[in-house]
Amino acid sequence: MDLSNANQSGSWRVLTVPETGSTNADLLEAAAQGAPNHTVLRAEYQSAGRGRLNRTWEAPAGSNLLVSLLFRDVPAHVHVLTQLVALAARNVAERLGAPAVLKWPNDLLAVNLKLAGVLAQAGGLNAAGVPDYVVVGIGLNLGWAPPEATCLANLVDASHLPSVAEFLHDMLLELDVLLVLDDDAQHAAYRSGLATIGSRVRVEMPDGTVIEGRAVDVERDGRLNVLDECGITHRIDTADVVHLRPATS
Repeated sequence: MDLSNANQSGSWRVLTVPETGSTNADLLEAAAQGAPNHTVLRAEYQSAGRGRLNRTWEAPAGSNLLVSLLFRDVPAHVHVLTQLVALAARNVAERLGAPAVLKWPNDLLAVNLKLAGVLAQAGGLNAAGVPDYVVVGIGLNLGWAPPEATCLANLVDASHLPSVAEFLHDMLLELDVLLVLDDDAQHAAYRSGLATIGSRVRVEMPDGTVIEGRAVDVERDGRLNVLDECGITHRIDTADVVHLRPATS
């Protein structure tokens, strides 16, 4: 990937391409070849984008934010990076007037419909077992949404709707603020935006097991705690979570 045409946006180097298969795959390759920390790759269109659990993620050219970010400063708990990227996008969407919330682990919802998804992929491991670098991709529905999802264009006044580049610029500024917080403040910020806590949920495990209960907390290692009707607390690592009833105050 040629970074010679990348634009500088604060601490981020942003390269925009008209089309690619996957921004995550391209940026992982660039990272392996030495691309610097905070390199950002945005595509107007990607033909082979993937979400969590290997789901496809595709949108009409130029309609949505399709971007990946390279982090070489990797925390011990890698999931923190996906949490902060999702939170940064949520904060920008909320300031625009969208009722955006986080759904564990790092989806964005609005009016209980999906607004964005985040996927992280790591490269290499150091002696401590921490990846040498992590690429975090986010697909956010800005001007278009597939069935059973929503987009910012449906949620905010048209006069407030930013361009894709403008949304990304504001999201990177928000990330700069979140990344310098200490671990406690980052975790608190993520929890404060997470609508899953306090909600009644259905948890669909990879092995087909289904757990229903109330989400009561998220641990520092990223695991969701769900209290079922028998009083058993389940610590969820990887699963699909459906909000059955929103949190109440």
